[in-house]
Amino acid sequence: MLKQQARLFTKLSILVDLIVVLGAFYGAYRVRAPAGGLSAFKDYLWVMLVVVPTWYFLLARYGLYASIRTTPLRQLLVSLLKVHVIGGVIVASTIFLLEPRGFSRFLFGYFLAFSFLLLSLEKVTIKLGLGYIRVLGYNFRNILIVGTEEKARDFVRLIEEHADWGLRLVGLIRMWDDEIISDLHEYPVVGKLDELVVICRQNPVDEVVFCVTKESVAELEEAILSLEEMGITVRMLLDFYDVSASRTELSLFHGEIPMLTFYSKTFDAEQLLLKRFLDIIGAMVGLVLTVLLFPFIVLAIKLDSPGPLFFFQERVGENGRIFKCWKFRSMYVDAEERKKELLHLNEMNGALFKIRNDPRITRVGAFLRRTSLDELPQFWNVLRGEMSLVGTRPPTPDEVAIYENWQRRRICIKPGITGLWQVSGRNEIRHFDEVVRLDLEYIDRWNLWLDIKILLKTVLVVFARTGSC
Repeated sequence: MLKQQARLFTKLSILVDLIVVLGAFYGAYRVRAPAGGLSAFKDYLWVMLVVVPTWYFLLARYGLYASIRTTPLRQLLVSLLKVHVIGGVIVASTIFLLEPRGFSRFLFGYFLAFSFLLLSLEKVTIKLGLGYIRVLGYNFRNILIVGTEEKARDFVRLIEEHADWGLRLVGLIRMWDDEIISDLHEYPVVGKLDELVVICRQNPVDEVVFCVTKESVAELEEAILSLEEMGITVRMLLDFYDVSASRTELSLFHGEIPMLTFYSKTFDAEQLLLKRFLDIIGAMVGLVLTVLLFPFIVLAIKLDSPGPLFFFQERVGENGRIFKCWKFRSMYVDAEERKKELLHLNEMNGALFKIRNDPRITRVGAFLRRTSLDELPQFWNVLRGEMSLVGTRPPTPDEVAIYENWQRRRICIKPGITGLWQVSGRNEIRHFDEVVRLDLEYIDRWNLWLDIKILLKTVLVVFARTGSC
Protein backbone atom coordinates (compact mmCIF):
# COMPACT_ATOMS: atom_id res chain seq x y z
CA MET A 1 0.00 0.00 0.00
CA LEU A 2 2.87 2.39 0.73
CA LYS A 3 4.18 1.92 -2.80
CA GLN A 4 0.71 2.30 -4.32
CA GLN A 5 0.06 5.50 -2.38
CA ALA A 6 3.49 6.83 -3.35
CA ARG A 7 2.76 6.20 -7.03
CA LEU A 8 -0.60 7.95 -6.75
CA PHE A 9 0.84 11.01 -4.98
CA THR A 10 3.68 11.17 -7.50
CA LYS A 11 1.23 11.22 -10.40
CA LEU A 12 -0.87 13.90 -8.73
CA SER A 13 2.25 15.94 -7.95
CA ILE A 14 3.42 15.71 -11.56
CA LEU A 15 0.00 16.86 -12.77
CA VAL A 16 -0.07 19.82 -10.37
CA ASP A 17 3.52 20.76 -11.30
CA LEU A 18 2.60 20.73 -14.99
CA ILE A 19 -0.33 23.06 -14.35
CA VAL A 20 1.88 25.36 -12.25
CA VAL A 21 4.63 25.51 -14.90
CA LEU A 22 2.14 26.26 -17.67
CA GLY A 23 0.52 28.89 -15.46
CA ALA A 24 3.91 30.46 -14.76
CA PHE A 25 4.65 30.72 -18.47
CA TYR A 26 1.26 32.26 -19.20
CA GLY A 27 1.70 34.69 -16.30
CA ALA A 28 5.13 35.66 -17.61
CA TYR A 29 3.65 36.37 -21.03
CA ARG A 30 0.86 38.50 -19.57
CA VAL A 31 3.37 40.56 -17.57
CA ARG A 32 5.77 41.00 -20.51
CA ALA A 33 3.18 41.58 -23.28
CA PRO A 34 2.18 45.17 -22.35
CA ALA A 35 5.75 46.31 -23.03
CA GLY A 36 5.27 45.37 -26.69
CA GLY A 37 7.43 43.47 -29.12
CA LEU A 38 5.76 40.08 -28.61
CA SER A 39 3.65 38.12 -31.07
CA ALA A 40 0.65 35.91 -30.14
CA PHE A 41 0.99 33.66 -27.08
CA LYS A 42 0.66 30.50 -29.17
CA ASP A 43 3.88 31.41 -31.01
CA TYR A 44 5.88 30.80 -27.83
CA LEU A 45 4.19 27.64 -26.61
CA TRP A 46 6.67 25.41 -28.41
CA VAL A 47 9.22 26.14 -25.70
CA MET A 48 7.04 24.16 -23.27
CA LEU A 49 7.97 21.04 -25.23
CA VAL A 50 11.49 21.58 -23.88
CA VAL A 51 10.61 22.98 -20.45
CA VAL A 52 8.18 20.24 -19.34
CA PRO A 53 10.46 17.19 -19.77
CA THR A 54 13.45 19.15 -18.45
CA TRP A 55 11.59 20.27 -15.33
CA TYR A 56 10.20 16.78 -14.78
CA PHE A 57 13.65 15.19 -15.00
CA LEU A 58 15.23 17.71 -12.65
CA LEU A 59 12.39 17.68 -10.12
CA ALA A 60 12.65 13.89 -9.95
CA ARG A 61 16.45 14.05 -9.88
CA TYR A 62 16.45 16.28 -6.79
CA GLY A 63 13.91 14.17 -4.91
CA LEU A 64 10.91 16.46 -5.23
CA TYR A 65 8.66 13.57 -6.26
CA ALA A 66 9.63 11.51 -3.24
CA SER A 67 8.01 12.11 0.15
CA ILE A 68 8.80 15.68 1.22
CA ARG A 69 7.18 15.41 4.66
CA THR A 70 10.57 14.79 6.27
CA THR A 71 12.49 17.24 4.05
CA PRO A 72 13.51 20.52 5.76
CA LEU A 73 12.06 23.65 4.13
CA ARG A 74 15.52 25.07 3.45
CA GLN A 75 16.58 21.92 1.59
CA LEU A 76 13.31 21.96 -0.35
CA LEU A 77 13.86 25.54 -1.56
CA VAL A 78 17.54 24.88 -2.39
CA SER A 79 16.51 21.88 -4.51
CA LEU A 80 13.95 24.00 -6.38
CA LEU A 81 16.57 26.70 -6.95
CA LYS A 82 18.93 24.10 -8.45
CA VAL A 83 16.14 22.90 -10.74
CA HIS A 84 15.61 26.40 -12.12
CA VAL A 85 19.28 27.29 -12.46
CA ILE A 86 20.20 24.07 -14.27
CA GLY A 87 16.91 23.92 -16.15
CA GLY A 88 17.26 27.55 -17.19
CA VAL A 89 20.69 26.88 -18.70
CA ILE A 90 19.43 23.77 -20.57
CA VAL A 91 16.31 25.43 -21.96
CA ALA A 92 18.11 28.67 -22.83
CA SER A 93 20.73 26.69 -24.77
CA THR A 94 17.98 24.80 -26.60
CA ILE A 95 16.17 28.04 -27.45
CA PHE A 96 19.41 29.51 -28.84
CA LEU A 97 19.81 26.51 -31.15
CA LEU A 98 16.19 26.22 -32.29
CA GLU A 99 15.11 29.87 -32.53
CA PRO A 100 17.47 31.72 -34.88
CA ARG A 101 15.35 34.89 -34.78
CA GLY A 102 15.87 35.14 -31.04
CA PHE A 103 13.56 34.64 -28.09
CA SER A 104 12.42 37.30 -25.63
CA ARG A 105 14.94 37.16 -22.81
CA PHE A 106 12.61 39.07 -20.49
CA LEU A 107 9.80 36.59 -21.18
CA PHE A 108 12.08 33.70 -20.31
CA GLY A 109 13.45 35.49 -17.25
CA TYR A 110 9.96 36.25 -15.98
CA PHE A 111 9.03 32.60 -16.54
CA LEU A 112 11.97 31.36 -14.46
CA ALA A 113 11.08 33.71 -11.61
CA PHE A 114 7.36 32.87 -11.71
CA SER A 115 8.04 29.14 -11.97
CA PHE A 116 10.37 29.17 -8.96
CA LEU A 117 7.98 31.22 -6.85
CA LEU A 118 4.86 29.22 -7.74
CA LEU A 119 6.51 25.81 -7.40
CA SER A 120 7.99 26.87 -4.07
CA LEU A 121 4.59 28.06 -2.91
CA GLU A 122 3.00 24.80 -4.05
CA LYS A 123 5.53 22.49 -2.38
CA VAL A 124 5.69 24.47 0.85
CA THR A 125 1.89 24.70 1.06
CA ILE A 126 1.51 20.96 0.53
CA LYS A 127 4.19 20.15 3.08
CA LEU A 128 2.91 22.53 5.75
CA GLY A 129 -0.76 21.87 5.00
CA LEU A 130 -0.55 18.10 5.25
CA GLY A 131 1.65 18.38 8.31
CA TYR A 132 -0.83 20.70 10.01
CA ILE A 133 -3.76 18.41 9.18
CA ARG A 134 -1.96 15.47 10.77
CA VAL A 135 -0.97 17.48 13.84
CA LEU A 136 -4.66 18.35 14.30
CA GLY A 137 -5.42 14.64 14.44
CA TYR A 138 -6.90 14.12 10.98
CA ASN A 139 -5.74 11.54 8.46
CA PHE A 140 -3.91 9.52 11.09
CA ARG A 141 -3.24 5.81 11.63
CA ASN A 142 -3.64 4.12 15.00
CA ILE A 143 -0.59 1.96 15.64
CA LEU A 144 0.34 -0.50 18.38
CA ILE A 145 4.02 -1.29 19.00
CA VAL A 146 5.18 -4.72 20.13
CA GLY A 147 8.45 -4.43 22.04
CA THR A 148 9.89 -2.10 24.67
CA GLU A 149 13.62 -2.41 24.05
CA GLU A 150 15.99 -0.24 22.02
CA LYS A 151 14.31 -0.79 18.64
CA ALA A 152 10.96 0.23 20.09
CA ARG A 153 12.48 3.27 21.82
CA ASP A 154 14.04 4.45 18.56
CA PHE A 155 10.76 4.01 16.70
CA VAL A 156 8.76 5.86 19.35
CA ARG A 157 11.29 8.68 19.29
CA LEU A 158 11.00 8.91 15.51
CA ILE A 159 7.21 9.16 15.71
CA GLU A 160 7.45 11.89 18.36
CA GLU A 161 9.80 13.91 16.18
CA HIS A 162 7.42 13.77 13.22
CA ALA A 163 3.86 14.47 14.33
CA ASP A 164 3.10 15.43 10.71
CA TRP A 165 3.49 11.79 9.66
CA GLY A 166 -0.02 11.11 10.94
CA LEU A 167 0.80 8.19 13.28
CA ARG A 168 -1.05 7.92 16.59
CA LEU A 169 0.47 5.52 19.12
CA VAL A 170 -2.15 3.50 21.01
CA GLY A 171 0.41 1.89 23.31
CA LEU A 172 3.10 -0.75 23.55
CA ILE A 173 3.10 -4.50 24.13
CA ARG A 174 5.88 -6.09 26.15
CA MET A 175 7.44 -9.33 24.92
CA TRP A 176 8.32 -10.98 28.21
CA ASP A 177 6.51 -11.52 31.50
CA ASP A 178 9.52 -10.35 33.48
CA GLU A 179 9.54 -6.90 31.88
CA ILE A 180 8.31 -4.52 34.55
CA ILE A 181 8.24 -1.33 32.46
CA SER A 182 4.85 0.42 32.68
CA ASP A 183 5.34 3.18 30.10
CA LEU A 184 7.74 4.38 27.44
CA HIS A 185 8.05 8.07 26.56
CA GLU A 186 4.74 8.54 28.44
CA TYR A 187 2.99 5.94 26.26
CA PRO A 188 1.38 3.11 28.26
CA VAL A 189 2.45 -0.51 28.08
CA VAL A 190 -1.01 -2.00 27.61
CA GLY A 191 -0.25 -5.71 27.89
CA LYS A 192 1.84 -8.74 27.04
CA LEU A 193 2.38 -10.52 23.74
CA ASP A 194 -0.15 -13.25 24.54
CA GLU A 195 -2.78 -10.50 25.05
CA LEU A 196 -2.10 -8.81 21.69
CA VAL A 197 -5.13 -10.21 19.83
CA VAL A 198 -7.52 -9.34 22.68
CA ILE A 199 -6.15 -5.79 22.86
CA CYS A 200 -6.61 -5.34 19.11
CA ARG A 201 -10.19 -6.57 19.43
CA GLN A 202 -10.92 -4.03 22.16
CA ASN A 203 -9.27 -0.99 20.54
CA PRO A 204 -9.34 0.67 17.09
CA VAL A 205 -5.96 -0.45 15.72
CA ASP A 206 -4.95 0.06 12.08
CA GLU A 207 -1.42 -1.34 12.26
CA VAL A 208 0.76 -3.37 14.60
CA VAL A 209 4.50 -2.69 14.41
CA PHE A 210 6.86 -5.36 15.76
CA CYS A 211 10.07 -3.83 17.10
CA VAL A 212 11.81 -7.02 18.17
CA THR A 213 15.17 -8.74 17.99
CA LYS A 214 16.00 -11.53 15.55
CA GLU A 215 15.94 -14.01 18.41
CA SER A 216 12.26 -13.23 19.05
CA VAL A 217 11.08 -13.73 15.49
CA ALA A 218 10.21 -17.42 15.88
CA GLU A 219 7.68 -16.61 18.59
CA LEU A 220 5.67 -14.17 16.48
CA GLU A 221 4.27 -16.30 13.66
CA GLU A 222 1.02 -17.16 15.45
CA ALA A 223 0.39 -13.52 16.41
CA ILE A 224 1.10 -12.31 12.86
CA LEU A 225 -1.25 -14.87 11.33
CA SER A 226 -3.99 -13.93 13.82
CA LEU A 227 -3.61 -10.22 12.99
CA GLU A 228 -3.68 -10.94 9.27
CA GLU A 229 -6.84 -12.97 9.81
CA MET A 230 -8.40 -9.96 11.54
CA GLY A 231 -7.51 -7.65 8.66
CA ILE A 232 -4.95 -5.59 10.61
CA THR A 233 -1.80 -4.48 8.78
CA VAL A 234 1.39 -5.87 10.31
CA ARG A 235 4.80 -4.22 10.05
CA MET A 236 8.14 -5.45 11.33
CA LEU A 237 11.33 -3.52 11.89
CA LEU A 238 13.48 -6.20 10.29
CA ASP A 239 14.93 -6.58 6.81
CA PHE A 240 13.95 -10.26 6.68
CA TYR A 241 11.20 -12.58 7.79
CA ASP A 242 10.59 -15.97 6.21
CA VAL A 243 6.87 -16.51 6.44
CA SER A 244 4.25 -17.50 3.92
CA ALA A 245 1.89 -14.58 3.33
CA SER A 246 -0.43 -13.72 0.49
CA ARG A 247 0.83 -10.16 0.11
CA THR A 248 4.07 -8.74 1.43
CA GLU A 249 6.11 -5.60 0.88
CA LEU A 250 9.69 -4.90 1.88
CA SER A 251 10.36 -1.18 2.05
CA LEU A 252 12.08 1.58 4.00
CA PHE A 253 9.82 3.32 6.49
CA HIS A 254 10.19 7.00 5.54
CA GLY A 255 13.57 6.15 4.04
CA GLU A 256 15.11 5.31 7.42
CA ILE A 257 14.05 1.94 8.82
CA PRO A 258 13.84 -1.38 6.90
CA MET A 259 10.36 -2.81 7.30
CA LEU A 260 8.49 -5.88 6.06
CA THR A 261 4.72 -5.42 5.69
CA PHE A 262 2.05 -8.13 5.46
CA TYR A 263 -1.25 -7.06 3.89
CA SER A 264 -4.58 -8.78 4.24
CA LYS A 265 -5.86 -6.42 1.54
CA THR A 266 -4.19 -4.35 -1.17
CA PHE A 267 -6.35 -1.72 -2.81
CA ASP A 268 -5.13 0.36 -5.71
CA ALA A 269 -4.62 3.87 -4.34
CA GLU A 270 -5.82 5.58 -7.53
CA GLN A 271 -9.05 3.60 -7.51
CA LEU A 272 -9.51 4.37 -3.81
CA LEU A 273 -9.30 8.08 -4.63
CA LEU A 274 -11.89 7.63 -7.39
CA LYS A 275 -14.04 5.64 -4.94
CA ARG A 276 -13.97 8.58 -2.53
CA PHE A 277 -14.94 10.98 -5.34
CA LEU A 278 -17.79 8.61 -6.23
CA ASP A 279 -18.85 8.56 -2.56
CA ILE A 280 -18.89 12.36 -2.34
CA ILE A 281 -20.87 12.78 -5.55
CA GLY A 282 -23.28 9.98 -4.60
CA ALA A 283 -23.71 11.38 -1.08
CA MET A 284 -24.55 14.84 -2.40
CA VAL A 285 -27.11 13.42 -4.84
CA GLY A 286 -28.54 11.27 -2.04
CA LEU A 287 -28.81 14.22 0.34
CA VAL A 288 -30.60 16.29 -2.31
CA LEU A 289 -33.07 13.40 -2.73
CA THR A 290 -33.43 13.25 1.06
CA VAL A 291 -34.29 16.96 1.21
CA LEU A 292 -36.93 16.54 -1.52
CA LEU A 293 -38.60 13.57 0.21
CA PHE A 294 -38.08 14.87 3.73
CA PRO A 295 -41.50 16.59 4.23
CA PHE A 296 -43.42 13.48 3.12
CA ILE A 297 -41.34 11.07 5.23
CA VAL A 298 -41.62 13.34 8.28
CA LEU A 299 -45.40 13.55 7.95
CA ALA A 300 -45.78 9.81 7.47
CA ILE A 301 -43.61 8.89 10.47
CA LYS A 302 -45.21 11.43 12.80
CA LEU A 303 -48.78 10.40 11.85
CA ASP A 304 -48.00 6.70 12.18
CA SER A 305 -46.43 6.48 15.66
CA PRO A 306 -45.08 8.72 18.43
CA GLY A 307 -41.35 9.14 18.76
CA PRO A 308 -38.35 10.86 17.17
CA LEU A 309 -37.95 11.24 13.43
CA PHE A 310 -34.43 9.84 13.31
CA PHE A 311 -32.90 6.74 14.82
CA PHE A 312 -29.17 6.56 15.37
CA GLN A 313 -27.11 3.68 16.62
CA GLU A 314 -23.44 3.16 17.34
CA ARG A 315 -21.87 1.07 14.60
CA VAL A 316 -18.35 -0.21 14.02
CA GLY A 317 -16.48 1.25 11.07
CA GLU A 318 -13.06 0.68 9.55
CA ASN A 319 -10.74 -1.26 11.89
CA GLY A 320 -12.97 -0.75 14.93
CA ARG A 321 -13.76 2.98 14.65
CA ILE A 322 -17.10 3.75 16.31
CA PHE A 323 -19.53 6.14 14.62
CA LYS A 324 -23.21 7.05 14.80
CA CYS A 325 -25.18 5.53 11.91
CA TRP A 326 -28.31 7.52 11.06
CA LYS A 327 -31.65 6.27 9.71
CA PHE A 328 -35.25 7.39 9.56
CA ARG A 329 -37.05 5.66 12.42
CA SER A 330 -38.85 2.55 11.23
CA MET A 331 -39.56 0.90 14.61
CA TYR A 332 -41.46 1.73 17.75
CA VAL A 333 -39.46 3.63 20.37
CA ASP A 334 -39.17 0.59 22.67
CA ALA A 335 -37.71 -1.64 19.94
CA GLU A 336 -34.35 -2.17 21.64
CA GLU A 337 -35.98 -3.21 24.93
CA ARG A 338 -38.32 -5.65 23.15
CA LYS A 339 -35.43 -7.26 21.27
CA LYS A 340 -34.55 -9.40 24.31
CA GLU A 341 -38.05 -10.89 24.29
CA LEU A 342 -37.67 -11.88 20.62
CA LEU A 343 -34.17 -13.37 20.64
CA HIS A 344 -35.57 -16.92 20.58
CA LEU A 345 -37.22 -16.14 17.21
CA ASN A 346 -33.97 -15.12 15.52
CA GLU A 347 -33.83 -16.64 12.03
CA MET A 348 -30.10 -16.02 11.57
CA ASN A 349 -27.35 -18.34 12.76
CA GLY A 350 -24.55 -16.23 14.19
CA ALA A 351 -24.02 -12.63 15.20
CA LEU A 352 -26.95 -11.10 13.25
CA PHE A 353 -30.50 -10.71 14.57
CA LYS A 354 -33.35 -10.93 12.09
CA ILE A 355 -36.93 -12.19 12.19
CA ARG A 356 -39.64 -12.17 9.54
CA ASN A 357 -42.61 -9.87 10.26
CA ASP A 358 -40.79 -8.18 13.14
CA PRO A 359 -43.55 -6.80 15.42
CA ARG A 360 -41.33 -3.87 16.41
CA ILE A 361 -41.57 -2.36 12.90
CA THR A 362 -44.26 0.29 12.34
CA ARG A 363 -46.54 0.31 9.29
CA VAL A 364 -44.71 3.26 7.74
CA GLY A 365 -41.42 1.70 8.81
CA ALA A 366 -42.20 -1.44 6.83
CA PHE A 367 -42.72 0.68 3.71
CA LEU A 368 -39.54 2.67 4.37
CA ARG A 369 -37.57 -0.56 4.70
CA ARG A 370 -39.04 -2.17 1.57
CA THR A 371 -38.06 0.91 -0.43
CA SER A 372 -34.80 1.48 1.50
CA LEU A 373 -35.93 5.06 2.19
CA ASP A 374 -35.08 4.58 5.88
CA GLU A 375 -31.38 4.56 4.92
CA LEU A 376 -31.36 7.97 3.21
CA PRO A 377 -29.77 9.75 6.23
CA GLN A 378 -26.76 7.45 5.86
CA PHE A 379 -25.66 9.60 2.94
CA TRP A 380 -24.55 12.04 5.67
CA ASN A 381 -22.32 9.29 7.08
CA VAL A 382 -20.90 8.78 3.59
CA LEU A 383 -20.20 12.49 3.11
CA ARG A 384 -18.40 12.55 6.49
CA GLY A 385 -16.21 9.65 5.37
CA GLU A 386 -17.50 7.23 8.03
CA MET A 387 -19.16 5.03 5.43
CA SER A 388 -18.96 4.40 1.71
CA LEU A 389 -21.70 3.96 -0.87
CA VAL A 390 -20.57 0.36 -1.29
CA GLY A 391 -18.89 -1.74 1.37
CA THR A 392 -19.66 -4.27 4.07
CA ARG A 393 -22.64 -4.09 6.39
CA PRO A 394 -21.84 -1.87 9.44
CA PRO A 395 -22.12 -4.09 12.54
CA THR A 396 -22.94 -3.06 16.08
CA PRO A 397 -20.27 -3.23 18.83
CA ASP A 398 -22.17 -6.14 20.43
CA GLU A 399 -21.92 -8.13 17.21
CA VAL A 400 -18.21 -7.42 16.80
CA ALA A 401 -17.56 -8.46 20.41
CA ILE A 402 -18.48 -12.08 19.58
CA TYR A 403 -16.77 -12.25 16.18
CA GLU A 404 -14.21 -14.94 15.54
CA ASN A 405 -10.86 -13.62 14.29
CA TRP A 406 -11.50 -14.48 10.65
CA GLN A 407 -14.86 -12.68 10.80
CA ARG A 408 -13.22 -9.44 11.98
CA ARG A 409 -11.58 -9.02 8.58
CA ARG A 410 -14.93 -7.77 7.29
CA ILE A 411 -14.39 -4.53 9.29
CA CYS A 412 -10.93 -3.82 7.83
CA ILE A 413 -12.59 -1.48 5.29
CA LYS A 414 -15.27 1.20 5.51
CA PRO A 415 -18.83 -0.15 5.77
CA GLY A 416 -21.28 0.70 3.02
CA ILE A 417 -24.92 1.62 2.51
CA THR A 418 -25.10 -1.27 0.07
CA GLY A 419 -22.83 -4.18 -0.72
CA LEU A 420 -22.45 -7.61 -2.24
CA TRP A 421 -24.60 -9.18 0.47
CA GLN A 422 -27.47 -6.75 -0.10
CA VAL A 423 -27.68 -7.54 -3.84
CA SER A 424 -27.19 -11.31 -3.43
CA GLY A 425 -30.62 -12.16 -2.09
CA ARG A 426 -30.15 -11.30 1.57
CA ASN A 427 -33.65 -12.53 2.46
CA GLU A 428 -32.56 -16.05 1.53
CA ILE A 429 -29.36 -16.02 3.63
CA ARG A 430 -29.82 -17.58 7.05
CA HIS A 431 -26.27 -18.03 8.31
CA PHE A 432 -23.98 -15.20 9.39
CA ASP A 433 -20.95 -17.05 8.04
CA GLU A 434 -22.44 -16.71 4.55
CA VAL A 435 -22.81 -12.95 5.09
CA VAL A 436 -19.15 -12.77 6.11
CA ARG A 437 -18.13 -14.91 3.13
CA LEU A 438 -19.81 -12.44 0.76
CA ASP A 439 -18.20 -9.48 2.55
CA LEU A 440 -14.74 -11.07 2.32
CA GLU A 441 -15.35 -11.90 -1.32
CA TYR A 442 -16.08 -8.21 -1.90
CA ILE A 443 -12.87 -7.20 -0.10
CA ASP A 444 -10.74 -9.66 -2.07
CA ARG A 445 -12.31 -8.82 -5.45
CA TRP A 446 -12.68 -5.09 -4.96
CA ASN A 447 -12.20 -2.61 -7.76
CA LEU A 448 -14.11 0.49 -8.79
CA TRP A 449 -16.04 -1.33 -11.49
CA LEU A 450 -17.35 -3.81 -8.90
CA ASP A 451 -18.70 -0.86 -6.88
CA ILE A 452 -20.46 0.52 -9.95
CA LYS A 453 -22.03 -2.87 -10.73
CA ILE A 454 -23.25 -3.24 -7.14
CA LEU A 455 -24.74 0.27 -7.22
CA LEU A 456 -26.60 -0.54 -10.45
CA LYS A 457 -27.85 -3.84 -8.99
CA THR A 458 -28.93 -1.99 -5.85
CA VAL A 459 -31.12 0.34 -7.89
CA LEU A 460 -32.76 -2.69 -9.54
CA VAL A 461 -33.25 -4.39 -6.16
CA VAL A 462 -34.84 -1.27 -4.66
CA PHE A 463 -37.23 -0.73 -7.56
CA ALA A 464 -38.10 -4.45 -7.66
CA ARG A 465 -38.50 -4.38 -3.85
CA THR A 466 -36.50 -7.57 -3.46
CA GLY A 467 -33.82 -8.27 -0.89
CA SER A 468 -35.06 -5.67 1.62
CA CYS A 469 -35.46 -6.54 5.27
